[in-house]
Amino acid sequence: MSNMSTDAAPATPKYYLLKTEVLALIAGEQPGTLIPTERALAEKYKTSRTTVRQAISELVAEGKLGRIQGHGTFVAPPKMTHVRQLTSFSDDARTQGLRPDSRMLGLAVVKADADVAAHLGLDHGEPATRLERIRLIDGEPLAHEIAYLPGKLPRFKANLAKAGSLYAALADIYDIRVADVEDTVETALAGPEEVRLLGIEMGAPLLVVHRLARDAAGAPVEWTRSTFRGDRFRFVSRVKAGA
Repeated sequence: MSNMSTDAAPATPKYYLLKTEVLALIAGEQPGTLIPTERALAEKYKTSRTTVRQAISELVAEGKLGRIQGHGTFVAPPKMTHVRQLTSFSDDARTQGLRPDSRMLGLAVVKADADVAAHLGLDHGEPATRLERIRLIDGEPLAHEIAYLPGKLPRFKANLAKAGSLYAALADIYDIRVADVEDTVETALAGPEEVRLLGIEMGAPLLVVHRLARDAAGAPVEWTRSTFRGDRFRFVSRVKAGA
């Protein structure tokens, strides 16, 4: 009597096979190149438009394709590599030859809630500066950021605009220098707020990064939640071994 299992391996879904075909189709194509319509792809690969739609949706979510309503689906540009060490979003972008910008959504001194107080080493209800921005690269909204800083920072809005980045303003104007950062990265799916702020589809993948920054004495100087578009960003961490 044979002891071999009779369980068959699950068949590869049709949409996944089509994804590999489409990836081969766009290999070497320049960003912005339009791909065939769903109908044309369904006819070319002899499959249903439902299968095509699922394959295309996953490739859009993965950042391989882009889609603009009324204009078609196209080859997406490469993902932006964002190196988060002791540098800011703006610094990282400039080193890659990109043009960073931001749109301020809010700036206020607030009473620290329990979560903010715990991370910034404050007592509950103590003042903290709350900065909310949309971060842009070459004019495209790519991240939603909410930063909390301990206490009040005089003329912060004007000084932030003058310095060009948060870390430059802290160091050059307020003599607050970031010496150590801890980034916690997790995934999420876009909800109504991200759809509205970042111009992405409901359920699109996101990278959520919580950053706690400290000065040389170990005192917290920044607690930030950044929500990045998963289709446009990848993170690279570089660590040098101690001497």
